[in-house]
Formats: sequence, C-alpha cells, structure tokens
Amino acid sequence: SKEKSWKDKIASKAGWHQVASRYTMEWKMVWKDVTIGFTVAGIIAVFVPTEFFQSLFIGAGQESNSFLQILAQTIVGPVAAFFTFIGSMGNIPLAAVLFGQGVSFAGVMAFIFSDLVVFPVLRIQAQYYGWKMAIYILIVFLCALVGVSLVMHYGLDLLGHLPDASGFQSMTDREFFNIDYTFFLNLLFLALTAAFIVWQFYKKEKSMSANRSLGDWILLSLSIVAYGWLAIGVAVLPFL
Repeated sequence: SKEKSWKDKIASKAGWHQVASRYTMEWKMVWKDVTIGFTVAGIIAVFVPTEFFQSLFIGAGQESNSFLQILAQTIVGPVAAFFTFIGSMGNIPLAAVLFGQGVSFAGVMAFIFSDLVVFPVLRIQAQYYGWKMAIYILIVFLCALVGVSLVMHYGLDLLGHLPDASGFQSMTDREFFNIDYTFFLNLLFLALTAAFIVWQFYKKEKSMSANRSLGDWILLSLSIVAYGWLAIGVAVLPFL
C-alpha cells in the first residue's frame, strides 16, 4: 500500500497516535536521567564550593590555561562522568555547572561526550563481549573523545569562537519561573504531554515496567528521591 504523506498523517487519528507512542516511549527512556541530572546539578551548584572544582580540574577558574592543564581537565571530565553514571541527558546540567566554575571548554565537552564510557554501558558491553574487550572499547572511546574535545577547543579558539564563561551567571543568581512566552509554552506542552499519557493509558500499550533491570529500579528510586527533594525545596522556599 502507498505510504501516507505527512499531510495525511497530521490530519489522521492514527498519525497522532504514532506521535503519542513515540513521544511517551522517548520520555520513558530519559525522564529518570534528566530528573537525577538536574537535581544533582542543583545540589552541586549550591553546596559544592568553587575550591573543589579548582582542585579537581587543574587550572579551572584561571584566565588562561596551558595545554597540559587543558589536557588534564579533558581527562578528568570523563572520569567524573564515569562515577556519576547518569548518562548524556543528565550530564548536560552538570556540564553547565562545570563551565560556570571555570572548567575549560575541552573539559566540559569531554564530560558531555562521556556517555559511552559510563559504568552501565561498560557493564553491558562486558556482558556481550567480555571484560577484556569492554575495557579495550572503553580505552578507544576515551582516547577518541579526549582527542575530539581538544580539537574542538583549539579549533574554536583559532577561529575566535571559543565560548567564554566570564559572563556566566550561576544558578543561584538567575531568575526562574518568569511569566513570559516560555511559561505559556511550558503549560502548552505539559497539557500535550498529559493528553498523550492518558491516550496511551487507555490504548493499553504494553508496559515495560515488568522487565526493568536492577539499574532501572535504582534510577527510579533516585528519581523519586529527587522529586521529594524538589517538593521539600518548594515547601520551604516561602520561608527563606
């Protein structure tokens, strides 16, 4: 049969059901990582002193860094990502915190690229290929992401487009929840999300909750703790 055009799909119930299915499926995959990532980023931004980042990332906060300092930051970035093991979606807010603390662009990019060298991925690769091959893949990915991060850093620096963190505003100094166009867009997409979830529920799509691994249960538990932390923060905010 002839495949329907996008105009036919956007005007049909079946087309919107495909959108709802894909939308909810994607969010099922990433909502825990995003929740934990933003929660950890907020905690680090508020409670972890700048001196910690300067000691962990050599040369962080300085106006200029030597090649060895940038190389060291680029290597430390993946190591830090390995122990957070949140994944690329959750690493983005953490990367913003690192950039605001003066970590070089190369170090931040290496941290973001480290999605493929986190422990859960290493464990899965070991199950398929064995630990020897998994460690080899880890080393190859690590060398590749360090090299790419350095090339991006010095390439943008050569072109005069290297991002500057001097004008970076910390999370504690920013204003959130302003009544502007983003507020109304958030309301719109929250309503759309709720509609898609309800639609999928009544369609009785097959759930994957019964097949959750131990790692999924750990992430789910941490996500619930994160939302509890958020609820406590919202409750005490009027009294601060």
